[in-house]
Amino acid sequence: MKLLVTGGCGFIGSNFILHMLNKYKNCKIINLDKLTYAGNSNNLSSLKNNSNYRFVKGDICDKKLVNKLIKKIDTIVHFAAESHVDRSILKADEFVKTNVLGTFTLLVAALRNGKKRFHHISTDEVFGDLGNKGKFSEKTSYNPHSAYSASKAGSDHLVRAYFHTHNLPITISNCSNNFGPYQFPEKFIPLAITNIIEGRKIPIYGKGLNIRDWIYVDDHNEAIDMIIHKGMIGETYCIGGSSEIKNIDLARLILKHFKLGDEMIEYVSDRKGHDFRYAINSTKIKKELGWKPRHNFKAGLKKTINWYKKNQDWWFPLKKRVIKNITR
Repeated sequence: MKLLVTGGCGFIGSNFILHMLNKYKNCKIINLDKLTYAGNSNNLSSLKNNSNYRFVKGDICDKKLVNKLIKKIDTIVHFAAESHVDRSILKADEFVKTNVLGTFTLLVAALRNGKKRFHHISTDEVFGDLGNKGKFSEKTSYNPHSAYSASKAGSDHLVRAYFHTHNLPITISNCSNNFGPYQFPEKFIPLAITNIIEGRKIPIYGKGLNIRDWIYVDDHNEAIDMIIHKGMIGETYCIGGSSEIKNIDLARLILKHFKLGDEMIEYVSDRKGHDFRYAINSTKIKKELGWKPRHNFKAGLKKTINWYKKNQDWWFPLKKRVIKNITR
């Protein structure tokens, strides 16, 4: 298998590359990444001498470069995206460019170069606010509430359109909130952990009652692996960790690990258009592909906390890039 992984220096993408090269000895990967604020080539420093791995710094909107790279591979795994809601509220331009036009550029190149297999990684946020009951599934209507989720919804629709119009062999996955090693310290869990290590408080939007469904990054990537190998072409698969928790309760779990209490919580003004709850129904991928998450949420959280404790040299320089008083 020869893969083009876009955004492979990001959090989920870098963990995916490590997973694939560790599991499949004959897998060859080209990693195309622009190295924006959230991209970090150090995530993959262990692959420096791996002949099956090649890094290319570049933009997925660069038609010439994308066409050149796609000629050399058989499968595209598309992670590259602007993904932080707070940044999309401040400035949406890059979200539309990368998430919509970038995906379009890849689709055109995949079609022109022999209809390459195309897997597109999306998010549960395209479905909007879930409310108190139910869970998102593959049948849930799209209802994005931010420039980020709207741009991801647009990319999902483009991918699906290229399947229906051009028979491009695609699959799509919509996943819940990820956590684990190498996550940029702007997202809620690494922000909370690193703030505490630095002796700073954890910022919480509103009263912290918003609910998210969390999944350990390795479980997400194992699902993607299964979809690439066994997924039905043209289908969408929802991936969730079945680990719903309020933001305030998650903050307290992290504080408990450090033997601290609510004195280290700082309540900040709520995010504009803040969705109340996300949760995923993963029945389809479990039944059809035999996937299930291997990591218990609390065990995965402990593993993540310990990783950030041991890898302060990795995240400390990145904290200067974090938007002030944000959480997710």
